[in-house]
Amino acid sequence: MTRLFFLLTLLLLSCQKKPAVSGPDWVESAVFYQIFPERFSNGDTSNDPTLASIAGSYPHDTTSAWHISPWTADWYKLQPWEKANGKGFAYNAQRRRYGGDIQGIINRLDYLKKLGINAIYLNPVFYAPSLHKYDAAAFHHIDPFFGPDPQADLQLFKDENPADPATWQWSSADKLFLEMLDQAHRRGIRIIIDGVFNHTGINFWAFRDVREKGAASPYASWYTIKRFDDPATPEDEFDYTGWMNVRELPELKEDDKGLIPPVAEHIFAVVRRWMDPNGDGDPSDGIDGWRLDVAEMIKHPFWREFRKRVKAINPQAYITGEVFWEDWANNKLMDPEPWLRGDQFDGVMNYRWAAAMTRFFIDDSTRYTADEFAREIMRLDRSYAPQTRYQLLNLMDSHDTDRLASNIVNPDLFYDKGIGLGDNPYYDVRKPRAEEWQKLRLIAMVQMTFPGPPMIYYGTEAGMWGADDPDERKPMVWPRMQYETETANISLTPRPADPVVFDSSLFNFYAQLIRLRLSQPALTRGRMKFVYSDREKDILAYKRVWNSDEIMIVVNNSGREQTVYLPERDSEWQHLMFGRTLVYLNRDGVIVPAKTAFILKKVGEDA
Repeated sequence: MTRLFFLLTLLLLSCQKKPAVSGPDWVESAVFYQIFPERFSNGDTSNDPTLASIAGSYPHDTTSAWHISPWTADWYKLQPWEKANGKGFAYNAQRRRYGGDIQGIINRLDYLKKLGINAIYLNPVFYAPSLHKYDAAAFHHIDPFFGPDPQADLQLFKDENPADPATWQWSSADKLFLEMLDQAHRRGIRIIIDGVFNHTGINFWAFRDVREKGAASPYASWYTIKRFDDPATPEDEFDYTGWMNVRELPELKEDDKGLIPPVAEHIFAVVRRWMDPNGDGDPSDGIDGWRLDVAEMIKHPFWREFRKRVKAINPQAYITGEVFWEDWANNKLMDPEPWLRGDQFDGVMNYRWAAAMTRFFIDDSTRYTADEFAREIMRLDRSYAPQTRYQLLNLMDSHDTDRLASNIVNPDLFYDKGIGLGDNPYYDVRKPRAEEWQKLRLIAMVQMTFPGPPMIYYGTEAGMWGADDPDERKPMVWPRMQYETETANISLTPRPADPVVFDSSLFNFYAQLIRLRLSQPALTRGRMKFVYSDREKDILAYKRVWNSDEIMIVVNNSGREQTVYLPERDSEWQHLMFGRTLVYLNRDGVIVPAKTAFILKKVGEDA
């Protein structure tokens, strides 16, 4: 039955032609790298955050002793000033600031170029008090503590009317951000940024005005205010709707068309500012697109208008949405198809693909067999128009999930639910072992040979590991920096002493894979078809085909070396890794090592 299923699938898919791409044509050949700015690189210690700068963010403690956290410290170990408040790791992790900034990103662009990526997704960079910056104080300025002169920038803000774009000025942090865009573009690297337009922070200029003036504020309609404060009483009755009931994230108000008109127009002004900074109609000095946070929580009409505004400025701008989890209890992920009809987003964060990959390559008791994995991938492909497959961000980890390496150490946990230490005190926080790193390499090989742009979360290529929030947000591990060995532990699972070092071998492996992907049009543009599956042996094979180029990926997901008998007979193929040696496929089969994929190109094409 399995062989018949794949033969029928092959016949069906071989008849399909890949339609013209509806999104930007550069995206299908992109390899994205996600940067969490506060934890990526501290390029300028003179602009490090201060205790006053974190006011307005959880846990709202600006009186306890506080210092910038040492970049190379043991992650779970409390520093002396943290021990003094008696609150423990979870509390202090939210107070920590390590000083990552825009200059740090600029300084590391050559590192990223050496890795081979050609696109960056930046977590929020706008003015905000938290470490994650999803609680904006303003959308039209880069956080002053990401720039070279925070105090001058804070003074500059006072001379503006934030509701009037005509008064907006360019702060030193804004200018450095534009310099970063220029430096990245010179290296052939595009940048998309996080648009967090469902909510603001409590420090946001409009919300502060409502807090101060109550119903008399011209921005009172921007939020859902349940009750204004009565100044005649000693109590503070002010109450409002927060995103997911989070008090630090007051929700922006919607009507039947999405965000209400004054909020929408403010956001569209922000869009223009960052996409065409000079306002001259030339978007080359602006950002290259948007990643839209919790996109399903804003109604479709707003996103339709958002797309029109974005594409009018730059038709080649990329719009991707975070269409999030739908039903945690039943292990279901939201279907992104309604956002992918060509009138809203070009792509989405491909969480459903990541969940399927996890079930096949990582899980034990809940794992997919090879044919179940192939069937699930084909089911996902059928759920949206074929051309969108080449616009979906194929990620395995991010700032919202445990890191891929730790996901491998902790199998059988539904993708990004109940996997952090807050939900599972037995989560194993140790460094992966050799066989677990091999699983990661196998996953990387599949990620880099699937249709759709792969996305690497910062540090995955460097050998970083960590549980869910906040542990996936450790400071980046850099070469030539000396890190403390991790021995501290808040898990109930014992851990060994784990050295923290930059993994140059893994970095070189990722760089090799990226070069391979970008050198072979079949891997970026080619249609995909599954050609072989063996449930018992845990073997899977699929092809990427573009014009006369034919590449086959043979995956041995088992823990032992296997002889694979493929439906290709009497043909010669060349390894695109492992020394580019030749493989002759015949009735004797091909021997594939455990937890390895062969990437083979049919001889006769330009290999």
